Amino acid sequence: MILVDAALARRQQEGRPIRIGLVGAGFMARGIVLQVALSVPGMRVAAVANRSLQAAQLAYEQAGIVHAVGADSPAQLQRALDQGLPAYTQDALALCQADGIDVIVEATGTIEYAAHVAMRAIAHGKHVVLMNAELDGTLGPILKTYADRAGVILTSADGDQPGVMMNLYRFVKGIGVKPVLCGNIKGLHDPYRTPATQAAFAAQWGQNPQMVTSFADGTKISFENAIVANGTGMRVARRGMHGPSVTAGTPIEEIAGLYPLHDLIEGPGIVDYVVGARPAPGVYVLGTHAHPQQRHYLHLYKLGQGPLYCFYTPYHLCHFEVPTTVARAVLFNDATLTPLDGPRVEVVATAKRDLLAGEVLDGLGGFMSYGLAENAETARQDQLLPIGLAEGCRLRRPAARDRVLCWDDVELPEARLCDRLWQEQMQRFFPHHHQDKEALHEIAGHRI
Repeated sequence: MILVDAALARRQQEGRPIRIGLVGAGFMARGIVLQVALSVPGMRVAAVANRSLQAAQLAYEQAGIVHAVGADSPAQLQRALDQGLPAYTQDALALCQADGIDVIVEATGTIEYAAHVAMRAIAHGKHVVLMNAELDGTLGPILKTYADRAGVILTSADGDQPGVMMNLYRFVKGIGVKPVLCGNIKGLHDPYRTPATQAAFAAQWGQNPQMVTSFADGTKISFENAIVANGTGMRVARRGMHGPSVTAGTPIEEIAGLYPLHDLIEGPGIVDYVVGARPAPGVYVLGTHAHPQQRHYLHLYKLGQGPLYCFYTPYHLCHFEVPTTVARAVLFNDATLTPLDGPRVEVVATAKRDLLAGEVLDGLGGFMSYGLAENAETARQDQLLPIGLAEGCRLRRPAARDRVLCWDDVELPEARLCDRLWQEQMQRFFPHHHQDKEALHEIAGHRI
């Protein structure tokens, strides 16, 4: 972003750096600390909160910051922030309410824990940047409602594929081309992958096996495309998306004909993906133009004769671009990607293997379920279980492999904030639909 670098340079000259409170100290979070320390004037990671203090300290040390201090209490954390000392703590909620923090970057990949973090940050007037498509795709619309009331920004991040798609969408729309498909380029899609099958790859790159599994089994891309749909008003053409596969290395410009044209042209457009195309792991937007002279110019500029024109970004650089999101939010009140209003697309839980009555569902990228993108209106009509709420649910009855789970298939854990926020989201945006009565009874009576 051309405006961002100049604005950050001014903050550096004025001695007023943007102060980040980072929640999480995993693979991506460590990259954010490193990027800010090495390459971003006018910004600093003021504090890191993580359940493991050792991991939080390591995030600073790997960035060459050796004078960070541990904080065992909210008071110690506040003293460090007041003195301008980088700090690390186990208390994410204390970080969210501390003075001296401009923005919270949430990078845990959790749902329940991250919901508490986002709500506490919003309540204390902090902007929230989510490196957490799972939370955004489950509860983003109601979190955005709270953020709007508080006058702060809730946004997903530049660099991750949804943010890159949204930037490209805004560019295409801005030059007068109508976007009809926002897409993600994948190298692999196998819904039956597990942490066991992905363990070696995860170890090779120092990543979490469950997170890597969610990439492979389609859950992650379902969440990523869901939040793009929620930010653009698009939908999915069918449950699970089309997701065509092509010969490895097929240029992305050649894939437009793989999607039924009526799915793209009729209605608000769709989110989807392709497996095997290049450049991977990039993103693409297909668009149309109604004006014949402008179509002539697009042909001249090597985009073809239409009716679909392919625009793409050949990379996504994850943590390298997160500081841009932080600056956009803090300095320009601009969200990279945030819900328009209510959910347009959800991610629903689907059995990865034959499941037995009485089993307790594991988490995202686990052994028991994968996520499929479904239009929210359909998901509510069919009372489908969001995979973001599935962890910890006990099965009331068996479910065969590949069956989509419903609310009445499960018993919810007790007293979760994510369930109460979900219920509020449904009451606000889908008041004409009702979930399973027993599930609602478990939620009833809890106020946020």
